[in-house]
Amino acid sequence: MPTPSSQPLHVLLVADPGLPSRRAASIQASLERCLREAYGAATTLQTCTDTVYLTPESELDLDAAEDLRADYPDVSVILILTEIPRHTQGAPLIAEAYSDRSLAVVSCPTLGAWATKRRIIKVMMGSVNKLVPWGPETTTPRFSLRWSNWSHNEDSGHQSLHAHTLTGGPRLILGMTISNEPWRTAPKLSGALAAASATGAFGIFYSSIWQMSTYLSTLRLLSIGALAIVVMVAWLIISHRLWDQPINERLATVVMYYNLSTVLTLLVTVFALFATLVVLILLGGLVVIDPEFMTQQIQQDASLTNYLDIAWLSAAMGVVAGGIGANFDTDTDVRRLTHGQRMRQRIYTDNSTDDTVENS
Repeated sequence: MPTPSSQPLHVLLVADPGLPSRRAASIQASLERCLREAYGAATTLQTCTDTVYLTPESELDLDAAEDLRADYPDVSVILILTEIPRHTQGAPLIAEAYSDRSLAVVSCPTLGAWATKRRIIKVMMGSVNKLVPWGPETTTPRFSLRWSNWSHNEDSGHQSLHAHTLTGGPRLILGMTISNEPWRTAPKLSGALAAASATGAFGIFYSSIWQMSTYLSTLRLLSIGALAIVVMVAWLIISHRLWDQPINERLATVVMYYNLSTVLTLLVTVFALFATLVVLILLGGLVVIDPEFMTQQIQQDASLTNYLDIAWLSAAMGVVAGGIGANFDTDTDVRRLTHGQRMRQRIYTDNSTDDTVENS
């Protein structure tokens, strides 16, 4: 169906580097097909990767986004997919459509940790519809989200898509955690892993560790491992000042999301390191420790469970004794770790690095 103006619709999708750009690339063909079904065969979609910056007032710099029209003069609508977690009016903000600018902004983290292609396309199509409404004969229910609703701010020139308060917060935190890419963070702690491995390896050679792990209950061993992970996470947060403090009460909710996603990201990262250490020590123990010799030391028949208990206790000891004091490999790794760190780099000012960013 052609657009109301019967003119070809040219859409530009601008995505932040990283996860947003990868998601934009994954939906490009499907989104263009949906746009053509709604607005006609002449509809086109272009994509590019560019960082969305913030003003010194910590607001989205929409004027900078508008500058892209100089490079894409035929563009009718600009869609921005950003990794900035947005929150207004007491609820996470999924998308915002500015009819006076023919521009819409979609927050990638607010879509959740496992934002499927279908979910992203629904939000994108809904955003375009707020800028260029399609005809009444167009089928639209498949582009609606059950867990969100559009507001109608006609006087302010824009409309907002908010997530439901009950599920929006957890969805946003998980989305921010995935955006932090903890699986990419783990290799940046190679120094901590090396120090923890060196300390944990002593558990293979000391029979007292064998005996202790044998007499500890499964629940206590699990508790020791959990405590070691928590201590390591706390050390990383404190030593690198990753805990944000709100500069005023208005920022309290936003900063809470920052901090919770930071903690969850580090928990996933350190747990991955801990699990790696357990596997390494287990393999080392199976090679070095003779079962008959272990049987003599622990005064019971040695089994694979005993080797696993030794590896678990040794890994916990290694994380606490060897990991504490270890740092990220470079300062750049720290600056890219959390949303709070990355948002500070988006602001057009040199004296704002110590301020907490509000995502308006």
